Amino acid sequence: MPQQHSAAPVAKPAAASGALSARKIVENFAPSWFAAVMGTGVLALGAGFLSHRFAALVAVAAALHWFNVLLFLLLLVPWTLRWFHARPQAAGSLVHPVIANFVPTVAIALLVLSVQFLQLAKAPEIALPLWWTGTALAFGFSFLILFKQFLGEQVMLDHITPGIFIPPVGLVVIPVAGAPLALLAGGATQGWMLLLCYIGLGSGGLLWLALQAITMFRFVLHKPIPGPMVPTFWINLGPLGVMPISLIALADATPFVADKLPFHVAALLLWGFGAWWLCMAAMLTLSYWKRGALPFALSWWAFTFPTGAFAIASFRLSGVLPLPGTFGVGLVAYGLLAIFWALTLARSVRGAIDGSLFQPH
Repeated sequence: MPQQHSAAPVAKPAAASGALSARKIVENFAPSWFAAVMGTGVLALGAGFLSHRFAALVAVAAALHWFNVLLFLLLLVPWTLRWFHARPQAAGSLVHPVIANFVPTVAIALLVLSVQFLQLAKAPEIALPLWWTGTALAFGFSFLILFKQFLGEQVMLDHITPGIFIPPVGLVVIPVAGAPLALLAGGATQGWMLLLCYIGLGSGGLLWLALQAITMFRFVLHKPIPGPMVPTFWINLGPLGVMPISLIALADATPFVADKLPFHVAALLLWGFGAWWLCMAAMLTLSYWKRGALPFALSWWAFTFPTGAFAIASFRLSGVLPLPGTFGVGLVAYGLLAIFWALTLARSVRGAIDGSLFQPH
C-alpha cells in the first residue's frame, strides 16, 4: 500500500520546542526557503523596471538586489550542510509527495539571481555561470522528481496543489536570462543556449498544461486544500507570468525569428489567463482569510514570486503591444507583491528566530 503523508507538511509551522540549535536548523531546513530568494528577486527586478518611470526606485532595486544575494548565500549554508549531516532528511525530500515539488526552488533562485546580475548589476560575467548552474539543476530536478513520482505510489489526491507547478516553472524561467545571455555569447554558443531555452520553455510549458488538468480535477471534484497551502493557489501565476516574459525574450534573441508578433500574441493570451487567475486566487484567499483558515506558514512565500512574475509580464507586454491597461494591471500586481513580501518576510524572520519554522515536517 502507498505510504500516507500529510497534505501540507511542507509549510505548516509547529510551535517551537526546545532550544534552537544549528543541528536542528540543518535537519529541519525546508527546501522551500529558497522561495524567499525568488520572491525578493522578482521584487528587485520589478523595481528595476519601474525605475525607468520612477527614478527613486533605482536605489531600492540595487538594495534589494544585494540583500537577495546575501539571503541566498545565507540559505545555501544549511541547504548544503543538510546533504552532508542530515542526508536521510535531504534525500527524503526528493520523494515526499508535497515537499519534493519545492526542491527545485534552489534552481529557480539561481536563475532569478542570474537575471538580477544581468539586468540590475549589469554583470553578465556573473550572470552566465549562475544561469548554467540554475539551468542544469532545473533540468535535473524536473527529471528526478517526476521520475520518482511516475514510478512511485506516494502521491495521493490529497497531496495535489499548485505546488506541483514548481518543477515546470524552473524550466520556463530558463529563457528569461538565457535568451539575452545567448545574444551576448554569439557564435555556436548562442545556438546551443537558445536550444536549451526552447527545450526549457517547451517542456515546462506543456508539463504545466498537463499538471493544470490534475489540479483542476482536484479543485472541482475533491475536498478543498488545507489552509496552510492556500498560498499555493498563487503559484499558477508563476508560469502564466514567466512564459510571456520568456516568449518576448526569445523573440528578441532568436536570429531566425523575422516576425515577433506571433510570440507577442501568444504571450498576451497566457497573460490573459493570468489576469483571470489573479482574481480567482485573490477571491479564494480572501474566502479562507475571512473564515480564519489562513495561518502563517512558510508557504506564504508562494504569494510573492508568482505575483511578481505576472507584474513584470504586464510591464513587458505594455512595451511591445499597443493595448491599454496592461501596465496598470502590472502596477496593481506589483503593489500586492510589495505587501505580500513585507508581511511574509517579517513573519519568516520571527519564525526563524523563535524556531517555529525549523520543526520536523
